[in-house]
Amino acid sequence: MQRIARFHKVSEERFVADWMDTFGNASEEEARAVYEKIRLPRRATAGSAGYDFFSPADFVLEPGETIKIPTGVRAEMKQEWVLKCYPRSGLGFKYRLQLNNTVGIIDSDYFYSDNEGHIFAKLTNDTKEGKTVSIPADSGFMQGIFVEYGITEDDDVTEVRNGGFGSTTK
Repeated sequence: MQRIARFHKVSEERFVADWMDTFGNASEEEARAVYEKIRLPRRATAGSAGYDFFSPADFVLEPGETIKIPTGVRAEMKQEWVLKCYPRSGLGFKYRLQLNNTVGIIDSDYFYSDNEGHIFAKLTNDTKEGKTVSIPADSGFMQGIFVEYGITEDDDVTEVRNGGFGSTTK
């Protein structure tokens, strides 16, 4: 098995700013307390492909509700790799919990962005059965899988990323 990546926490300053921006009624003290408890993603078993991302706080999603979660995590990986993020399969199966972009694509150069490569998850409870989803703090809610990729023989891209969503098409 190739070892191609490492997870890190974003800086406390980055997390606090992003948490307060996302949850406008949160205090700086509350955001710092959440930051201290962040766990880095890990596999549950030796045979697991996915690295579980743990919820930084308690969240409840009623049917049809959406939430954006700053994870406090960034991923450093070799250039020929990408981290693909999906909802934990049990949450998707039981509640139709979905990532709004269906699959989160974390490129290797995102780690060096001006936002420190802070990974966010935007989730929707898309239940058709009226089920409420409760995600307790420190429980797995999303999984990331590292995948190697290739490029075309005539690829000549030299641009450098600086930012998150939509930054590579500006």
